[in-house]
Order: sequence, then structure tokens, then C-alpha cells
Amino acid sequence: MQIEFKASLRAEQGSSASRRLRRAGQVPGIIYGGDAPATPITMDHNEMFHLLSKEAFHASVLTIDLDGAKQTVVLRDSQWHAYKPQVLHIDFQRVDATHKIHLKVPLHFINGENSPAVKLGGGMISHVLNELDVRCLPGDLPEFIEVDLGTLEADQSIHASQIKLPKGVELVTHGDVDPVVVTVLKAKGEAAAEDGNAQG
Repeated sequence: MQIEFKASLRAEQGSSASRRLRRAGQVPGIIYGGDAPATPITMDHNEMFHLLSKEAFHASVLTIDLDGAKQTVVLRDSQWHAYKPQVLHIDFQRVDATHKIHLKVPLHFINGENSPAVKLGGGMISHVLNELDVRCLPGDLPEFIEVDLGTLEADQSIHASQIKLPKGVELVTHGDVDPVVVTVLKAKGEAAAEDGNAQG
């Protein structure tokens, strides 16, 4: 999905200037990274509120039309009001087509209801993780990664290293940890029976 939006250079900075922008229906932000200096920007609040509600906005290479000059970026952070539906600030990082980026990509689970774990074992599938840390070139960044649970058996778990990644995408792990992504919880009756057997 190609996502493009408009922004303008932000001349005034500081907390009082940011408050004035927000009252005027704008949201302040910044673009950083690459060889260029950090650039303070301002965007339409309603447009950004709508875009931030889309999953793809968080895991896509975005195009900012900054006063007519287009830049490619990824979303790095967004700050929200404590209790109002209001975006306070957004951070973007510039990307270069020849340099790999590190980003969290959402997972989409399919066929879980048809898996042996559910249909035959009566288990319940638990999604331990809903996104993965990956590294790839901007052009290879997937909007999401599909995880097929159709062959999942009872008492089985799926680890991050077992997920098939798109071409050009590599998993980012922290140390030797291979986190569990999906596990199967036993049916209540079966779990209770096992507890009874263990006590007996």
C-alpha cells in the first residue's frame, strides 16, 4: 500500500508554539536520520489521526510531501494525550533504498480454527506475539507477515524462527532468545483431568 501525506516546515518551536499548532488543528512532528539535519514539521491532525488508526501506516515506507519536496520515511513514534483522542507529536525516520531498516511488522494468523489443535484437540490458540522485529531493505518491507496455523497440533508452539519470512526479510532476535509466537492452551476439561490424575 502506498501511503502519502502532506506536511509543512515548522518555523516556530517550543511547547507554547506546539500548543498553538494543536489548537489550530495541526500536529507537530519531526523527520530525522540520514545525512540531512532533523527537520521540524507540522501536519493536519485529523488526517494523521486517521492514518495512525491504519495498521499499514505503522509498517510501511511512507511518502511525505514536505512543501512540494517528497521524502521517504518510516514511522518511529507517536505521542498521544493521556485521555483525549488527540495526537501530540509524531516522529519519522528517513529511509534510503540501499540501506536496511529495522521495524516491527504485524502478524496475521490464518487457519487456526481449522487446525488439529482446535478441531480435534479442543484447544484454544493463544497469540503470544502479534508482531515481529525484522530487518530488510525498504523495498522489501512487508505490510504484514502471514502465519498459517492450519497444521498446528495440541501441545505445540510456534517460535519466531519457525515463521516463513518474505524474501529479503530477516528476523531480528535479541541474544539467543527464540520467542514463542503462538501456543495452544488445553481445553478446560482436559486440563482439569490432568490435574486430577497428577494429584491422585
